[in-house]
Amino acid sequence: MVIAWLYIVMGAVGFVYHLGELKPPVQQGAIWVEALRLIAIVSGVYLLRGKNWARWVAVAWMAVHVVVSLFHGAAQVAMHSVFLVAITYFLFFRTSSGRFFR
Repeated sequence: MVIAWLYIVMGAVGFVYHLGELKPPVQQGAIWVEALRLIAIVSGVYLLRGKNWARWVAVAWMAVHVVVSLFHGAAQVAMHSVFLVAITYFLFFRTSSGRFFR
């Protein structure tokens, strides 16, 4: 449940933060950034609803961030990689996760 709320909050904060980049002329990269933020929000909402597919979206979303962080330095790669491993563990390998998702 905490992970779901983190996805919702981080998606919303990131969406608002990057909203200024959508002023004309809009760059294609800005649209993709906003789309990724919306995916985080949708994933978080459906994690709260217990949807199994949302777990996969949440892990894929973090995996995309690991790849993107490769262009920003070792510290960001390490941080996102740790988050990816932790989220994967909590969403797929904890005993309680199987009872929550359908």
